[in-house]
Amino acid sequence: MTAEDPSHATRVLIVEDHLVIAEGLSLVLNRHADLEVVGSAASVAEAVAMAQACRPDVVLMDYYLPDGTGADATRLIREFSPRVVVVVLTAEPGESALLAAVEAGAAGYLVKTQAAAQVADAVRRAAEGEMLIPAGTLAALLSRQREQVQQHVRRRGALDQLTPRELEILQLMAQGHDNRSLAQRLSLSYTTVRSHVQKVLGKLDAHSKLEAVARGCELGLLTETERPPP
Repeated sequence: MTAEDPSHATRVLIVEDHLVIAEGLSLVLNRHADLEVVGSAASVAEAVAMAQACRPDVVLMDYYLPDGTGADATRLIREFSPRVVVVVLTAEPGESALLAAVEAGAAGYLVKTQAAAQVADAVRRAAEGEMLIPAGTLAALLSRQREQVQQHVRRRGALDQLTPRELEILQLMAQGHDNRSLAQRLSLSYTTVRSHVQKVLGKLDAHSKLEAVARGCELGLLTETERPPP
């Protein structure tokens, strides 16, 4: 399809719960002979129903909707129509929102402050199968997601290894308690506390209490109130 080709107009569904923005987008896009706005929706439920009824080529999808997110709507729409191209509209492209949208099948995003000509051009590019997200940005998002997954796995592994008592001792160590203080606080013998501490160090592969606390912070085992001051 070539730009401004009225014989092959790209059918566009606008999903936006702010009426002024929705009307503005419709006016902008309908100025172009090769773009046709075929419907408008203001919620996830409406978006899914309108997508089924209107059969758009491209959906301009607001991310934050009254009954869910643009990622939710994208996933539902693409379940019954995988050929529909979804472009997320966002005021500010937060990483978690972008990643959720891409995982749901969105082809990229547009910032709402972009010029009218850029929006029209982006719709055309999306209809042609182009990803509207820089490769470097996507790679960085996926890399951070993998790191978060690995962090979660490491944290679960550490939690599975530490007994509730050992986790309690790690948390108290982070607050600055030494072995004698731990013994008094937990009503345990000094020898028992020392044994617990050595087990904590061993399970976290740490050579000192400080390293154990640092590892606990790294693995997310300590809450903000339990972490030692910088």
